[in-house]
Amino acid sequence: MTRPTESIEATVDARGHANVSATHASTLEVTSEDFLTPAGDCILGVEADATPADFDASFCEACRSRAAELTLVLEAREEGNETSHAETVSGQGHPDLTFESDTSLVVRTSGYVDDRTVMVDAGKAAADISRDLVEALAAGGDLSLSLRVE
Repeated sequence: MTRPTESIEATVDARGHANVSATHASTLEVTSEDFLTPAGDCILGVEADATPADFDASFCEACRSRAAELTLVLEAREEGNETSHAETVSGQGHPDLTFESDTSLVVRTSGYVDDRTVMVDAGKAAADISRDLVEALAAGGDLSLSLRVE
């Protein structure tokens, strides 16, 4: 597979939840579920409007290369406030990415892949995300994700 010459992007909108703690040391996740228990310490957002199963086939194919460089941009906007907080996470693609999950997407600092995985060898997990961004999500703020592959 040849490396893409320009970036291809997938976007997801979600919202925060009172139980967002973002303390997990090796993953971060966004789910389409409408609830979050305190045990979900890797989850940053709920009610995602897209999951890996919804991503464009050309995007998914571009991510299935070890040479694929992925960038995730997270932006949280505090409810009722114009203030926003942004964070960038860089990682890699992987030949075994399936993009089959219709429930959640997971970014991993390891090389582990399952149907929810959209990025491996990420430079950050939930615990590494800015506490200002996490607080905005815990207050119920909106979350926008942009996942680019180059």
